[in-house]
Amino acid sequence: MPRLLIVKTGDSFSDVARDHGDFETLFRRVLVDSPAAPSVRVFDAPRASVLPDLDDIDGLLITGSHAMVSHAEPWSEALRPWLVEARARDIAMLGVCYGHQLMAAAFGGTSDFHPAGRESGTREIALTEAGRRDPLLGSLPTRFRAHLSHAQTVLTAPAEACVLAANAHDPHQALRHGPRQWSVQFHPEFTPAVMRAYLAHQREALRDQGEAPERLIADVTATPEATGLLSRFALLAARARETTPQA
Repeated sequence: MPRLLIVKTGDSFSDVARDHGDFETLFRRVLVDSPAAPSVRVFDAPRASVLPDLDDIDGLLITGSHAMVSHAEPWSEALRPWLVEARARDIAMLGVCYGHQLMAAAFGGTSDFHPAGRESGTREIALTEAGRRDPLLGSLPTRFRAHLSHAQTVLTAPAEACVLAANAHDPHQALRHGPRQWSVQFHPEFTPAVMRAYLAHQREALRDQGEAPERLIADVTATPEATGLLSRFALLAARARETTPQA
């Protein structure tokens, strides 16, 4: 049984958390049905004063947030060296949205506001050649749909990162940072209902940048391939635990 830690980096909208569950709950719901049957704990990073010990962790899942990586909040900055240490120990990692941007910044890249504005809704993403061969993302179709909601992005990938997926808006939709360290800009944990709720909150911002929020809401669909990444990640963390001598 892999020991996974969800690193909660913020709270969802209050109505979304009430009606559908907060970020960590969305991850838990998917993971509970994983064949790996992981043991899952939650670390609330913005409210904590001490970082967790990495000795009893097989995998990290870093959530999305309404915070911005470029704002360099103290709790977020404290996570950077901790993530660097986790990578040095080859602990499995999957960063999502804010987690994706934070991992990239921690490992030498840059994350900030996207010059073309917000990307929201259910969008098509394409695997790169490296992505098609990847042990995590290679399980996906070459082109797949995923839920997205972000204003910031990875502007410059870390020098050692490998780009695994991209689309017309964002050339860094998925990165691999090491043997078992991945990050994705999209939200594999989102359901269609959560995606529609986010779009409803973003109506004005989307109209301001020339998009039609009602069309985006109507175009929301299920994304089973993207959601399946969470169970696949748990399996990879489990296999890593099986091949690592235990103390």
